[in-house]
Amino acid sequence: MEVRKAEGKVLREVIVKIGLERIDTQEGITVEALLDSGATRLVMSSEFAKKQGFKLKKLKRPINVRNMDELLNKEGPIENTVEVNIYYQGHRKRMEIDIIGGQKWTVILGMLWLARHNPEIDWRTGEVKITRCLEECGKQWRPVQGKSGWEKQKEEEAKEEAGRKREEKNKRKKQKKKKMMKVKKVAEEWEI
Repeated sequence: MEVRKAEGKVLREVIVKIGLERIDTQEGITVEALLDSGATRLVMSSEFAKKQGFKLKKLKRPINVRNMDELLNKEGPIENTVEVNIYYQGHRKRMEIDIIGGQKWTVILGMLWLARHNPEIDWRTGEVKITRCLEECGKQWRPVQGKSGWEKQKEEEAKEEAGRKREEKNKRKKQKKKKMMKVKKVAEEWEI
């Protein structure tokens, strides 16, 4: 969760980290999503969907998209959606996300998600709490066969980070030891 700042001014962007789980493989990833009350639906970048190999579902009829300036989106209408489980703060909801090209954000959570979870948002700090959504959002879910893909990814990322920190620590120790050896060598030379 963060509020983006530019030149000391607070911008009205609230970003949350969510888990997206593919329905077909139950694999998932953690992504940053923009909360946008001006967006009526949920949107995913077509470039991101393609890169991640999400299974797209073709719409019967394309949906024209208008940008904030009321002009039609230059990338064309929405022609595909993807069905995913969205996880945030222990809450899960299976939802369809519209796929559209040319997006700045990987995922935008619009009014469909916001209205369903009715989050408490502190617009000064960017803190987002899920305390008021309906029981059917899946708060109490527990995976039957172990951890979901995005939870596994989170653990792997934490392990990788811990490994990087260990390597950095060992590197610093080696550099310190090398430095001490040089000091020792100089000290020995001076004693001669």
